[in-house]
Amino acid sequence: DEEGNKVELSDRNYSKYITSKNRKVRENAFKSMYDSYHKFINTIASTMSSEVDTNENLAKIKKYDSSISMALYGDNVDISVYNNLINSVNNNMDVLFKYYRLRKDVLKLDELHLYDLYIDLISEQEKEYNFDTAKDLVLKSLSVLGEDYINDLTKAFDERWIDIYSNKGKRSGAYSSGGYDTNPYLLLNYQDKLGDVSTLAHELGHSMHSYYSRLNNTYQDADYKIFVAEVASTVNELLLFKYMLKKSTEKEEKLSILNRLMELFKSTIYRQTMFAEFEKMMYEENAKGEILTAEFLSDKYYELNKKYFGSDVVVDEDIKYEWARIPHFYYFFYVYKYATGLSAACYIVNSILEGKENARENYLEFLKSGGRDYPIEELKIAGVDMNDSKVVESAINMFSEIIDEFNDVYNS
Repeated sequence: DEEGNKVELSDRNYSKYITSKNRKVRENAFKSMYDSYHKFINTIASTMSSEVDTNENLAKIKKYDSSISMALYGDNVDISVYNNLINSVNNNMDVLFKYYRLRKDVLKLDELHLYDLYIDLISEQEKEYNFDTAKDLVLKSLSVLGEDYINDLTKAFDERWIDIYSNKGKRSGAYSSGGYDTNPYLLLNYQDKLGDVSTLAHELGHSMHSYYSRLNNTYQDADYKIFVAEVASTVNELLLFKYMLKKSTEKEEKLSILNRLMELFKSTIYRQTMFAEFEKMMYEENAKGEILTAEFLSDKYYELNKKYFGSDVVVDEDIKYEWARIPHFYYFFYVYKYATGLSAACYIVNSILEGKENARENYLEFLKSGGRDYPIEELKIAGVDMNDSKVVESAINMFSEIIDEFNDVYNS
């Protein structure tokens, strides 16, 4: 660690050491983590191969064209949506590489290694936002959604939907819950930081989506699918940060917001799509008769990392074992939904802020649709066609603009 003490590394505390300001600590944590997975890589590969085999056989028994067709069937999502995401991201790698060049410059490194990707570009500002301030920011930033939305949103505060602070026996993190015949309920662990303001906006997005879904649908149609679950929450987050960036006069506050946004786009649009591409490759190769050995999976994952990190990052060979520690590969074509959700949210936010005709009204109608139709069709209500590459590109363009703005503010 930073004091030179030998400490035990685990999945639980890895994030602490991979974000250390001491570069040697980051490197040691990175190498120790993947060295440990390397020791068990044959067993994990056997487990992964069995998972893929099981789903492949189930798809054949149930007469699906492929495993991915079976996975997407429940949401009535065509494989073209999945492929469109991967192709759109692959065609816009230059934006991700621009981010890595920025990171390398800000950190003042001769070489940018994979263990340099998680340390904050700037020290988190010490500014505090009490809950009343957070409430005011959220209400003002979401006012673009209209008077009716704000009146309904205000109920969350006035009618005590929110359990704000940490307490004994309370679970960590934040989440929105409730039932068909109850109000949505938010449990937070508010600590007066910028991230807590963002979390409040995010969870209120979930809650308002649930509120409108339950209010406007019968019981059996009130629950929306996971595919659209993160859209409303991310719309709120983006509107909050765009409002704060416009109103803020403090350099450190702006940099903190922009840094958070860059991390959001890097980890959601690009990293999750890389995972989606790897998962698709595993099933396609298995269907061709390829044996998913540890060597095959690790080599393929390493090649994919080199594609996604480009020439500006030293792609340390240890990363070839990272696939072994990603639990989402056992969730059967789930990860792509993170990237499609953020892409849809960006498209909606741009449409609203640009004043496109009926953009706000269409978005609110989407929030009311619940589970009465398939998610792809519900997103069309909000003007979002996930088969259109411009939806994913809207998120990538927003990422590019955020990188440029960070660079401008940082050097001002």
